[in-house]
This record gives sequence, structure tokens and C-alpha cells, in this order.
Amino acid sequence: MSVRVRFAPSPTGSLHLGNALSAVANRAYADECGGALVLRIDDTDPERTVVGGEEGILGDLVWLGVTWDEGPIRQSSRAERHAEAASAALEAGAVRDPDGSIRLGGTTLARPDGTATYQLATVVDDLDLGITHIIRGSDHRPNEEVQQRIARSLGGELPEVIHHGLLLGGDGKKLSKRAEHSSVGDLRDEGIPAPALRAYLDELGLPRHDVHLDIPRIHRLAIDVIAGMSDAELTAAAGAPVDLARALRGARTLLEAREITQQILEPAAVSLGDEARPTIGRFVELREGGAERLDEAGARATVRELKAVGGNLKMLRLALTGAERGPELWTVVAVVPRSEALRRAAAAITPR
Repeated sequence: MSVRVRFAPSPTGSLHLGNALSAVANRAYADECGGALVLRIDDTDPERTVVGGEEGILGDLVWLGVTWDEGPIRQSSRAERHAEAASAALEAGAVRDPDGSIRLGGTTLARPDGTATYQLATVVDDLDLGITHIIRGSDHRPNEEVQQRIARSLGGELPEVIHHGLLLGGDGKKLSKRAEHSSVGDLRDEGIPAPALRAYLDELGLPRHDVHLDIPRIHRLAIDVIAGMSDAELTAAAGAPVDLARALRGARTLLEAREITQQILEPAAVSLGDEARPTIGRFVELREGGAERLDEAGARATVRELKAVGGNLKMLRLALTGAERGPELWTVVAVVPRSEALRRAAAAITPR
């Protein structure tokens, strides 16, 4: 029998990292077994459905490089099938409460309005879709016995269930959705490249025990990924022209690369005091006689000369980028054209 697994998130917004771990684990299991991954959107609970939530999840999966073979299948489109299953459960021993809800052994299968609960819908869909293995976080372990009972009431057997450890936050508890770095969107916004986060989740695999979210490890992977990017890839990710690549090479995240791009292309205006005049003056002398753009050797030589005469390199960085910190100064000197560098230098020491 061919392996069929499923990833079944609720459309609640950007993918929680714990769910992302499940998604990657399901994809890996399907690939290892030559099977298929079915993407199902568990949207039977309107209170948990967020506008744009499904689109956000699909976007996160695509960004992470997690593909699926079938779907997305929305549970909300299967209401008629769920109602049929609820009726079948009644015939198999479930009871209808006075309020109209249907229960099996204390578990609510259908609400008073007839809509299926998570417990019924997920079992029916797993059976109908031919799922062979359910791979999910260990927080779902209490559901296994309940869902097996439901499956048998419908004349079926629950697929094999594999529970993996949870991602824990700094407090040692299951990573909260409200915690910092808790979603794929959080890390993407912080400038973590997709291959870095995917590599981290791949490293975790199917953890047998709970594991603490290791943000430093993710950042180390981000540095490695950025270092391996081509100039074209890096500048595209930073929204920069390709000639800025040298200046971006020290960036530790794509957010930092974008900030460096902003510094170089659209620096904040600064007004430096008299202590900056000797350094800026000497820089102007060196650049006035040079090429419109300096190569690496020329840019390094310019910085060395300023350093040799006791120049205040911090003042020069402020004049050229409007920031106290940034990439190696020679890379800035190399990428800012002579005419623009002279304009910025003059503006920085002109009284306002």
C-alpha cells in the first residue's frame, strides 16, 4: 500500500513553527517512502478562521519549499460528507443530546447546528483520503484514543499515528503563538532566508522528545546561507543593484542586508561638527583626483591613507551612510560614485 500522509493546518494566519516542523516532517516521510503528501485545510471552526489565513499558510509553505501532491482540500467543502458520518455514528451507538448535538462516549461529534467538530471531521477525512500515516505533534497524543473510537464507529481504523516532540519556548513550555520568533512570518520578517529555516527544521527531523527552539542555530544557518548566495541572489533579496554585493557580504540576515542597502542608496542626512573637517577634507582630496568608481584596491588604499593620518573613520562613515555602523568602510567607498561621495561629504560638514 502506498504511503499517504497529510498536513492539516487551521487557517489561523502565518504558520506556527511547530506546525512548520510537522509540515516538513510529513514531506520528508512521504519522500522517503515514495508516497504522497495531501494538504488539507481544517476550517470547520469559524472562530479560528482568520481572513487571509489560508493564503498566509500556503505562502509560508511555498516560501519554505514544502510542496504537496494533492490539495488544498478544505474541510468546509465536505460538510455533507461529515453529516453523513454523524448519522452513521448515531446508528453505531452515538447519542443525540437534547440540544441537537451528537456525542460518542463523551466526545462531541456534531454541534447543535449539525456542523462537525474537529474530532469527527478529521477522522472522516483521514479515512476518506486514504491516509496511511498521521504525523503530528505530541500535543495531539490525547486525541489518538478518541479518534480511534470514532474511526471504529464508522467501520474503519485510524491510520498509524506518529507523534513527534514539540518546539519549546524559553520558558520550557510549548512555544506560544504570542512568543517572539513563533511563526514562519516572524523569522521571514527578521531576514532569515528560507533555506536557513528549512535546514533547521530538516535537522530536527522527527524529534522523539520536545526540543527548545534554537534561534542562535537558525542565525548561524542564515549566515551560511547568505555567504553561499551569488551576488545576483543576494542583491535581489536585499532589493539592491548588483554592484552593492561587496558591501552586503557581511550581512548576517537579509534584513541587515536591506538596511545596508538603505544606508548606501538613501543615507540619512547628518551634520557633523568641526572635529570631522580634517578627515572629510582629506577624503575629498583623495577622491577628487580618483576615478568615478574605485576598485577594491583603490578603496582600501583610500581608507588606509585616512587611517594613517589619524583620520576619524567613524565621521567618514556617518558622512557617507548616515549611520555609525555598517559594512566594511572600504566597500562603501568603493560603491558610492565619486560625485555622490563628494556631495555627501560636503553636505555633512556644511552648517545647517
